[in-house]
Amino acid sequence: MIVTTTNEIADYHVTSYKGIVFGEVISGVNFLKDIGAGLRNIFGGRSAGYEEELTKAREEALEEMSRRAKALGANAVIGVKMDYEVLGADNGMLMVTSSGTAVIIEKN
Repeated sequence: MIVTTTNEIADYHVTSYKGIVFGEVISGVNFLKDIGAGLRNIFGGRSAGYEEELTKAREEALEEMSRRAKALGANAVIGVKMDYEVLGADNGMLMVTSSGTAVIIEKN
């Protein structure tokens, strides 16, 4: 499955549009990552725990979107966009969404 932020794919042409597809992931950030992030906030530096959680959530959202595209019979997703939000009363949840257009492409 080709997944791209562009609306065209080099050496391919779109033969059919299958619709807009989404992938959503809501992930809780655990207590230990919060402690590490708090220390990084005081002393500076990057928060590896949060970065890992963000990377994992992004990958899962893209995988879910690709599965939904495949279920529609698509072999590519074009025009992909990603969005990130913090949710929950204590901002302890991370939401990552991806969206794009499921299409069927053929080699030129």
